[in-house]
Formats: sequence, C-alpha cells, structure tokens
Amino acid sequence: MMKLRLSSRATSAGFLAPGLILLAVFVVAPILLTAWISLHSGSLIMSYSEMPWVGLRNYIVIFQQPTFRTTLLNTFLYSFASLVIIVPLSVALGIFLYQSTIRGRTVLRTLLFIPYMIPNVAIAIVWGYLYAPQYGPLNQILGWFHIGPQDWLASIHQAMLSLIILNVWQTLGYYVVLVIAGLTEIPRDYYEAASIDGASWLRQQFSLTIPLLRRSLAFIVVILTINTLQVFDPVYVLTQGGPIDATNVVAFNMYQTAFNFGHAGLASAMAMVLLSVVLLLSLAQLRLFKSV
Repeated sequence: MMKLRLSSRATSAGFLAPGLILLAVFVVAPILLTAWISLHSGSLIMSYSEMPWVGLRNYIVIFQQPTFRTTLLNTFLYSFASLVIIVPLSVALGIFLYQSTIRGRTVLRTLLFIPYMIPNVAIAIVWGYLYAPQYGPLNQILGWFHIGPQDWLASIHQAMLSLIILNVWQTLGYYVVLVIAGLTEIPRDYYEAASIDGASWLRQQFSLTIPLLRRSLAFIVVILTINTLQVFDPVYVLTQGGPIDATNVVAFNMYQTAFNFGHAGLASAMAMVLLSVVLLLSLAQLRLFKSV
C-alpha cells in the first residue's frame, strides 16, 4: 500500500512538474525580478549588478508624481465603467441566446465572439478609423441626425468613453459565452418546479438564474477586472495617453517611464503597485461572491 501511494505521488508530481516549471520560469521569476528592480535605480541598458540600491524610494517618488496618481484614477475608471456595462449586458445577452426558441442563436454567438479573437492592435486601428473626426463613419452617422461631428479621441471628456466603448464591443462576446457556459450547468428541473409554482419567466431569471450563476459571475468579474486594469494596446495605438493624460493608464505610464525616459526602477515600482492592486481587488471580489 505504501509503495502504491508513493508511486501515485510520483506520477502526480511527474505530470505537474512541466507546468510548475513553466509557471516558475515565465511568471514567478519575472515578478521577483521586477520586484528586485523596483528597489534599485537605473535604466534597462544597465547591468543588474550596476544598479544602485534605493530601497523604497521609487515607491515614494511615483506616489508623489501627479501623473501616476492620474493614471491610477484613469485605470480604475476604465475598469469600473467596463464592469458596470459588460457584466449586465453579458448576463442579459447570455440568457437571451441560451433560449431554445431563438433561431440562429449559434450564428449570433459566433458573431459576438469573433471580435474577441481579433488582435487588439488590429481592433484599435479599425476603431481609430471609425472615430476619425473628418471622415469617420460614426460622425457621418451622427450627421444623418443633424448632430455635429464629435472629437472622439481628441476630447478630454470623450476620449476615455471612446476607449470603453471599444473594449465593450471587443470583449462582450467572450463574457457572453462564459455566461452561456454557466447556464448549461443549471438543472432544468429547477425551472420546471418554478413554473409549476406559478413563477413567471422574469421571476425565474431573478430568483433562479442569477443566483445560480454566482460562480460564473465571480469568474467573469475577476477576469474582467484583471484584463481592464492592464489595458495598454488601445491607449498606445489610439491616444498615447492624451489628450492631457485623459486616457493615460498605469500600463502605458510604465511603458513610457521604462523605455522613453529610461527609469527602470520607477517603472518596476509602478508594475508592482499595479500587481498589488490586481491581487487585492481579485481577492476582495472572490470573498464578496463567496459571502453572498
């Protein structure tokens, strides 16, 4: 019996080893290296051994910078707005497309999911054309309703909203698919019993579907939060953080600090702050859904 247990553990370790090694090399090691660099000063062209130790000074400096505080607020705004829009929409569309009476629901699911499969940079380039102030299709459509052209990406009041709309369009289908996957795990017996008790279709969705989707919704909220807090591609392609830092986010500020200004220590400190925010928010969300 003891030999059998040892053999089973050895087999399990053998299967887990490749994944754990890859995780250590490509996830844990870069995080530790970034944390180490954040405690030093210098640029990326310097040898690690030549970087002078500065301790927590980089963290103090970045929080004293108005630009970094602005990028934090912008990142939170982008993430929160995306959550508020995408989560209800994905639940509503998921429930709608899960109904067996909807014709062509497979085609609609595919059409919704296709934008998520397209590279972010390609999506951003296309939406840059759609948002063009002079010849952009969106302003042309507004003209049909006698509404003047909008400075989508050049206005401090509309630039962030424009990026949020882009994100909703691109990623909504992915979260709809996750909702549909969660719906397939709910036994149909519950709905039959509710119908016998006289519950309407709408009452069934609020009393049965949404509570039983708690695990799927927890996963959606956590993944959506992580993805939106790390937003970079559309900002880099469309706005470069402008106008006047209206769309500047932490990831783009890190990129500029490291590669444009050559401050690897400050950029690494920003990365560690962003990682801490992502971890804390993810844990808080999981605990919240667990207690509900």
